[in-house]
Amino acid sequence: MASVTANWETQAAKCRSILEQSIPRSHLLSPDQIPPVSQKRVIDYPRESGMLSEQELLITRSTAADLVSQMSCGAWAAEEVMRAFLKRATMGQQLLNFATEFLEESALVKARHLDEIFKKTGKIAGPLHSVPISVKEHIGIKGRVCNAGFVSWCDNISPDDAYVVQFLQEAGAIVHVRTNQPQSLMHVDAANNITGRTLNPWNRNLSPGGSSGGESASVSFGCSPLGVGTDMGGSVRMPAAFTGIYGLRPTAARLPLAGLQAAGPGQQSIPASVGPLARSLEDLELFMQSILDQEPWQKDPSLTPVPWRSVDAPANLTIGIMKDDGVVRPHPPISRALKVAEAKLRAAGVNVVEWEPFKHQEIYDLANAFFAADGFQHLKEVLEASGEPVLPLTHAAFSWGEEMTIYMNWQLNYNREVFRAQYHGLMKLLGVDCILSPTYPGVAPEHETGTYIGYTSVWNVLDHPVVVLPTGLHVDPSLDPEEVSYMPRNKLDAAEHKKYSAHTFKDAPVCLQLIGQRFGDEMLLAAASHVEKATRSP
Repeated sequence: MASVTANWETQAAKCRSILEQSIPRSHLLSPDQIPPVSQKRVIDYPRESGMLSEQELLITRSTAADLVSQMSCGAWAAEEVMRAFLKRATMGQQLLNFATEFLEESALVKARHLDEIFKKTGKIAGPLHSVPISVKEHIGIKGRVCNAGFVSWCDNISPDDAYVVQFLQEAGAIVHVRTNQPQSLMHVDAANNITGRTLNPWNRNLSPGGSSGGESASVSFGCSPLGVGTDMGGSVRMPAAFTGIYGLRPTAARLPLAGLQAAGPGQQSIPASVGPLARSLEDLELFMQSILDQEPWQKDPSLTPVPWRSVDAPANLTIGIMKDDGVVRPHPPISRALKVAEAKLRAAGVNVVEWEPFKHQEIYDLANAFFAADGFQHLKEVLEASGEPVLPLTHAAFSWGEEMTIYMNWQLNYNREVFRAQYHGLMKLLGVDCILSPTYPGVAPEHETGTYIGYTSVWNVLDHPVVVLPTGLHVDPSLDPEEVSYMPRNKLDAAEHKKYSAHTFKDAPVCLQLIGQRFGDEMLLAAASHVEKATRSP
């Protein structure tokens, strides 16, 4: 056993060394400049520390769309923008441990090249001209390790850039940092045996979410204006919600998955999606349009050939409010946010109806059955190959279900299609364009405690596009006290109810998710803009 342990530790050390050697040394904070571990909130540190100039703060607070606007008129140079984000990202790494590798040298070379192009032509090189983008580690980068959070994959080298990276680069974007993910890619957290645990900048005792937790920490702290995550059960949406930013789970088969590394390849019952995390709705649309305008289905035949369309939300937009999924009751801050949103939507003249959860327990159970369809055989093989310790949330995932026969899988696939048709028909029957609901029972949970994903995974089964919206609200103990008299309806509900403490989660950001109709991603974002204007108004 000792030799196996030494082997996995040696393997993990290879990737830790890659990270350590890649960190931009010129931007490192000195030990006396780093906030003490006892300081939980560091979201304001870039401004409060005085380590960034006013220009660097202005650049790194900008959205991707604003960056392109400033560079297109020559106000900011590509290299200037890249250096500012590299500096802030280095700070972020020391405070949050969000990265797996910095790409400083290649990023600066590409930025200088784009500056030369602009100098010669007076034109930008694409809709994402020199926008620094962070990318989740299991999305392949040519010639670099792609371990997906597994020690046994620390020698895996990607032969080429993942398709999504290729399309982003073709649009002018530059990848400057790769981000952390959990072991197994199935945690509501971001910790593994290679690069350790990523922290939440709003409260470092809370989770940044998972599995795109490195991305949420990066974008929320300002290490990048735009990030690339993946979502098969909520892995873009929960991280976005936990860190107070925007995130989009697109309809499956709109963006390419080729070049991603994960256990269980070939699983088709519950579709995965690549999706953006950002600090504005505009940037989510910019991300989607920049890729889809290139007709990625011409390169990847697995994609549905649907271009990005310019649409407006219906004049009589109707929003269904789902206050509870009928399985786990939301914590007080989430319920308050829904109540505030409903009142503001009605005041703005938006049609609002109550949305009763439809068979959510059954669909949640179906999601878990799909995740466990092979008995987690491949996942366990990848873990056993190195002998690395199995982390608690990986163990928890193993309890989601059991291995099933092909016959059983076919039956459940049929059930999934029935649920999809029923949900589609119900939204049409009630005239509901979008559904506003919790993303998670609460705000960001404490590390290692996030387990219930029913508010997100049902939409993966149904394959509806979903966007996470910050509400501008935060946990306030005076407004969100514990419900001491509440009687939980089941074991899941009881477990989640016990986790809430107004004091523990004080000041954590509160987000909600808006669910659209399948392949209605464009209309979803248009509706989200209306919802945001109404709900963020005074």
